[in-house]
Amino acid sequence: MGTNPEQDGGIWIGSVVIECARWEEMVRFRTDALRYVPRDPPDEEGVVLRDPGGRGPNLSLFRSNEPPLREYRLHLDLYSSRPEDEVARLVRLGATLLRPAGVSEDFVTLADPDGNVFDVIDQRGASFGERAGPS
Repeated sequence: MGTNPEQDGGIWIGSVVIECARWEEMVRFRTDALRYVPRDPPDEEGVVLRDPGGRGPNLSLFRSNEPPLREYRLHLDLYSSRPEDEVARLVRLGATLLRPAGVSEDFVTLADPDGNVFDVIDQRGASFGERAGPS
């Protein structure tokens, strides 16, 4: 496996997709939580939110009549250099705390207003947009 995406086919994550039963509330929550903005005006199917700085992948929110699965197979990890502050902010915005960080753990598990699970990962000392490296 190479290390240069341009030489290795130029593939990357362009968008993470979430189907939402409570669509309007989800758009409000994800826009405020991630500080993302709509790429285009929302339409009857959904909206694509984008990182205004162009660093993160898009987040596509589509309307659905089905609730999220009880056993999830995909979730978002949100990195934060100030995890306690961000968890408190996300709860104020409508997230539900499902599981606080355990001993020797670097993450807190929450659910968004539609019930989709996500984690806030402690990345103290990291710069915005920096990804976790190998340990």
